[in-house]
Amino acid sequence: MGGGKFEHGGNVYQAARLTGKTPELDFSANINPLGLSAKVRRAIEDNIAKVVHYPDPAAFELREAISSHYGVWPDTLVLGNGAAELIYLLCHVLRPAKVFLPVPSFGEYERAALAAGAHVEYFYLDAGDCFKIDLKKLACALPLGALLFMGNPDNPAGNLLPQNGMGDFLAAVREKGCFLAIDESFIDFLPNPEEYTLRRFCAEYDNMAVIHSMTKFFAIPGLRLGFGVFPPMLALRLKGAADSWNVNSLAQAAGKAALSDKAYITESRTLVARLRRELAAALSAFPAVKVFLSPANFLLLDIRNTGLTAKQLCEKLAGRGILIRDCGNYPGLDGGYVRVAVRGQAENEKLLQTLQEFIGC
Repeated sequence: MGGGKFEHGGNVYQAARLTGKTPELDFSANINPLGLSAKVRRAIEDNIAKVVHYPDPAAFELREAISSHYGVWPDTLVLGNGAAELIYLLCHVLRPAKVFLPVPSFGEYERAALAAGAHVEYFYLDAGDCFKIDLKKLACALPLGALLFMGNPDNPAGNLLPQNGMGDFLAAVREKGCFLAIDESFIDFLPNPEEYTLRRFCAEYDNMAVIHSMTKFFAIPGLRLGFGVFPPMLALRLKGAADSWNVNSLAQAAGKAALSDKAYITESRTLVARLRRELAAALSAFPAVKVFLSPANFLLLDIRNTGLTAKQLCEKLAGRGILIRDCGNYPGLDGGYVRVAVRGQAENEKLLQTLQEFIGC
């Protein structure tokens, strides 16, 4: 099931076209296994009639809900049709000559950079160190005037940025005239996200932004919803470059309802932490598999000792109606890595049983 350089997980439509049937289980997209909250479902149903009207271009109620929930000033917020739109808008507005990427990393950073005419440079992370970032080495390697993208936690390895030394790193980024974009699309899955988010630095540094997806944690990828915290003047420029109605009325209603469902948020974090721990332990029991531990809702696997390539394993599982992510198109990885989402217990057990047939010995 491998494909082009910028292919993503979660493409159940393509898989259905290739195999003739819709996949039974999708471990290729990192979506909350709890599914839609009841409040979000009701909000979507209650607002169906509003689709005959244009959505609120200011998304006022959703903006206020995000501001309150995440503790950020409304005038720093830019809402998007998913976090990906904000990544593209940022590249389009800043028009950097150079984009610097610690890799492996989310493919849309590079795709957006190339779409904006930027030259892309990689900073390769070490598999032997579980792809963790050394901030001092990164600061030394950072080109002058570059746009730097970093995940917190990152995708696909799931590493959090180290809190120690972050102030010194941000100062070094500013001294080099660079702009730093932190992607925190998976941070809501942490039991204690406020201890790790870098949003608190945005008020002090006018050369950084934090981008945040709401589609993954709240299980609404089909609606598309995200936001970013930007310096106020840059926020105005980004809003001016975006479509006036880039967040549709159902997404606005769903986002507001999602943030009000505190029970769902708590249950999701508890459930994902348990399921991830159990899945990681079971995968680690396969002698030929190395599991990269993650605080998010996915796990990167090194399967190079199994005798199968990522492409071969993905194809075998797809034949059983199970999708996983072939990571061979991530810069910094080769065809020996796959990523699996953390799904519900029954789904995880089905994946493990099927993997046992292919790589169990």
